[in-house]
Amino acid sequence: MQFAPGSYSSKACKEGSLSGHSKWASIKRKKAVNDQKRGQMFTKLIREITVAARQGGGSPEFNSRLRLAIDTAQNANMPQDNIDRAISRGTGELEGVTYEEVVYEGYGPGGVALYIETTTDNQKRTVAEVRHILEKNGGNLGAVGSVAWQFDRKGQLYVDVGQHDDEVVLEAALEAGAEDVVLMDSEFIVTTDVSSLDEVRKELKRAGMRASEAELAMIPQNTVAVLGSDAARLIKLLEALDENDDVQKVSSNADIDETLLAQAMS
Repeated sequence: MQFAPGSYSSKACKEGSLSGHSKWASIKRKKAVNDQKRGQMFTKLIREITVAARQGGGSPEFNSRLRLAIDTAQNANMPQDNIDRAISRGTGELEGVTYEEVVYEGYGPGGVALYIETTTDNQKRTVAEVRHILEKNGGNLGAVGSVAWQFDRKGQLYVDVGQHDDEVVLEAALEAGAEDVVLMDSEFIVTTDVSSLDEVRKELKRAGMRASEAELAMIPQNTVAVLGSDAARLIKLLEALDENDDVQKVSSNADIDETLLAQAMS
């Protein structure tokens, strides 16, 4: 369940849910911290820090995107030296590869929309790899703008459910300017307007609630139910995209079969 400002209850929060793809993304994010994918996660975080520093400067005080990237890296226990080097490469103080941000749009099994955000030093390589992954797993690459209209760019913060009770988190988040608060498993997912993300993060911190991660996400306006073999193929496709170092983030409008989702992520 989602909440609009001025209308919320701690009891209702326990009934909260998100689409199957959102749940898959949440579980995947937690697993990455605890398994062999930690190195790959660091690679993607370093690229994000480098690009953020290049675009907005190396001071997190004046670069909100960089500040969010640093916070995420620190929460993932990335060594500070790695963070500092990534910033220096972004600002040009250290030599390094120049990365570009490129978005690919396409479709997966069941006709679900896929919005694929990449950071690459070789667009020809990346588009070839993304196309191959899609076609191998029952999807296809679409034209620019073919699916982006089905998503809204939002800010999202993840708060450990053990920090405070439901009502305290709800009240603090909504008073800070959040649009929605959803309870999923062991964390609250706080959704904000893009321009309000940093301020909501600060207000939650002042209220004693530390977000384990903050990010800009593409939220589907509507979802498509994906069942059976289509769901199994879609999960395989999403995992293959996520394993590609150039792919930073994949968003979809899929509502994935819960049973298959649990099996795949166990």
